[in-house]
Amino acid sequence: MGLVTRFVSRLRAPAAFAVAALGLAALALAALALAAPLTGPAAAQGSETAADTGTGVELRVGTLVIAEPWARATPPAAKVGGGYMRITNTGTEPDRLIGMSAPVAGRGEIHEMAVVDGVMRMRELENGIAIESGQTVELKPSGLHVMFMDIKEPLKEGTTIPVTLRFAKAGTIEVPFPVRSIGAGSHTKH
Repeated sequence: MGLVTRFVSRLRAPAAFAVAALGLAALALAALALAAPLTGPAAAQGSETAADTGTGVELRVGTLVIAEPWARATPPAAKVGGGYMRITNTGTEPDRLIGMSAPVAGRGEIHEMAVVDGVMRMRELENGIAIESGQTVELKPSGLHVMFMDIKEPLKEGTTIPVTLRFAKAGTIEVPFPVRSIGAGSHTKH
């Protein structure tokens, strides 16, 4: 019998309910941390260029423009975090986001959240995300996003994570992902 189980079994019903509710609240907070955008200075290399748009970071690699990257802060015990941005293909050929990595994570993945049989589910996109010519793809909470898997420490609001994005044609670029609050991106603008 685990420590928490022994503790809860000794509590009276109202107290046991309160402990269970706190546990559910912690799980909900962790789920919120996976759904959120960030701004900050950019580091560009090679043919990439960076510009501060006043509303966030905008970087260019090849014919792709990466705008307003950000990550959501995570609770202390979280093992994963989410990252978001907009990617616009200004060229005449399609490209594809095929990978990402960050020093803060054991590995990076590209994910999609979608409603399946009335239930919101997340799945890895092993072939990445297509960015057609002239198209803008938005990575946002509850949709397409990048995942920081097996994070080595919590993502803290006010810090910036260096993230390397890999594209099939445009190549790689290091993008700064500012970390916003745990609840960032939860509400849409009307």
